[in-house]
Amino acid sequence: MNEKFFFLPTEKQEAIINAGFHVFSQNSYKKSPMSEIADAAEISKSLLFYYFYNKKELYLFLLERGMQITVEALEKGGCYQKRDLFDAMYQGICIKIQMMRRYPDLGTFVVKAFYEKDPAVCPDIQRIIEKYASFRENIKLLNFDPEQFVPDLDLQMMYLDMYWASEGYLWERLQQGKMDVDEMERDFMRLLDFWKSIYVRKRE
Repeated sequence: MNEKFFFLPTEKQEAIINAGFHVFSQNSYKKSPMSEIADAAEISKSLLFYYFYNKKELYLFLLERGMQITVEALEKGGCYQKRDLFDAMYQGICIKIQMMRRYPDLGTFVVKAFYEKDPAVCPDIQRIIEKYASFRENIKLLNFDPEQFVPDLDLQMMYLDMYWASEGYLWERLQQGKMDVDEMERDFMRLLDFWKSIYVRKRE
């Protein structure tokens, strides 16, 4: 990658990033041409290749960048320092929704990347996802109070239940080709209330 990309004005960088998110979110890796990304970013194809050596480099940069800005936003928002798990999740949802409004195709791109099977990029995708979003890393970052939950609850299974449900929801949205941010926010808030009704200890 040409480091001169980072010398571009922020608006131009984000135009290229959002163009990449958009084009790669609409098609598979193989069927996403660099020319479409350049057109969406309103730059020439040759200039896009000046900043990124090839399509694979741009794709992996976008995935790494997408994961990085999300994790940094969660850390800055103090999500991992909260003692109440569902307070942390609520704040996390709000932060991710804000990110999706700033980068409209980020969520769809990341979900599609998660299921991408092209051997040209698949090993690198898995490396990046493991780096930023593995179960082990996330569970170590959580700082919640176990006493807030119902007695004898298997916390690992609770976490996996919520994780798998969230992944299933995003996969269904992807198949429908519909990532309405406002609707997703409402649905996740309903899921959050449902999980709280099941897992949180009732206080006398």
